[in-house]
Amino acid sequence: MSQNVSTHDYTTPPSRVLAGLDEAVGKLAAVDALLAELPETPPRAPETDGAQEALGAVTVTHRFVDAPGDGETVRWHLVECGPADAPVVVFLHGVPDSWWQWHHALEALGAEYRCLAVDLKGYGQSEKGTGDYRQEGVAMQLQALLDQLGLERFSLITHDRGTPVADHLVARMGDRVIRYGRGQQHLWHLHPDLHPQQAMFTAADAPSMLADARRLVVTAYTLLTEREVKTSDLVRTVQEFSYEGISTAVPRYFNSSSFRQEWLERRTRLIPGWSCSVLLLQGADDPLQPREFYEDPEVLAKLPAGSGVHLFDSGHFWPFEAPEEMADVLRDFLT
Repeated sequence: MSQNVSTHDYTTPPSRVLAGLDEAVGKLAAVDALLAELPETPPRAPETDGAQEALGAVTVTHRFVDAPGDGETVRWHLVECGPADAPVVVFLHGVPDSWWQWHHALEALGAEYRCLAVDLKGYGQSEKGTGDYRQEGVAMQLQALLDQLGLERFSLITHDRGTPVADHLVARMGDRVIRYGRGQQHLWHLHPDLHPQQAMFTAADAPSMLADARRLVVTAYTLLTEREVKTSDLVRTVQEFSYEGISTAVPRYFNSSSFRQEWLERRTRLIPGWSCSVLLLQGADDPLQPREFYEDPEVLAKLPAGSGVHLFDSGHFWPFEAPEEMADVLRDFLT
């Protein structure tokens, strides 16, 4: 019996990154100290459809929308702001985050653009039931949501684990996606040492680990940041990751795919299917995503015309670490 074996080779991380991985272990000692200093994070009452929340000078509206998916419907939670007739920008967050990851961007861009920040399925206040949690499956369901909302054309900005879903969405939706700000996720280069979270999130005790949202958030933001994150952002992030059902829903993504599978799909069929310009948005000092991987001119040459890369002066969580720089970069990209 013949066996289908991929000939794609991993890329060895730069030596500075391998040294940094060893140093990162030392940061674990700071987690307990930060946990002790973090204010209380009581459960947050769920929003209601139409509820409004002020973000500086911008007011967002919470919406709950049922769209086709999983054979019936998927209930999505999102926030929306900006003029109804303005160009549309859709934001997808990563883990352990929610729509709140983009509140600085919404505040900065909400007067000029119609902005929609979605809680991905399994996160925040969106659907958490069983069903299709493959990246491609969730992309299909997300497309159904965008169709339900009547969004014909839009730009897409993503971070971390929202990006693999977006990779499928951009390939599926063709020229309906005007621009793709592809944030903080492996692209062409990969190495198993750079995705330890795969083993964490597929372990038998993953739900119990994720149920301690306070420790999970503080650990992630301690190990992967280079610049200070506001305490208020950490508190709200913990609260948004504490809704019932998240701890069992999020591992379904990791059990439905693997980093290697995502990587092969990107290289063989997704990237060739992208037609809009792509801006790679990466933290220059993310210990698990070497900046050298994204500066590689051979990689940029594989992306559509007009694509580029921006390296934030930050670690992994640039939406919170570098909010002003992010606002400037996104504004330039969208115009």
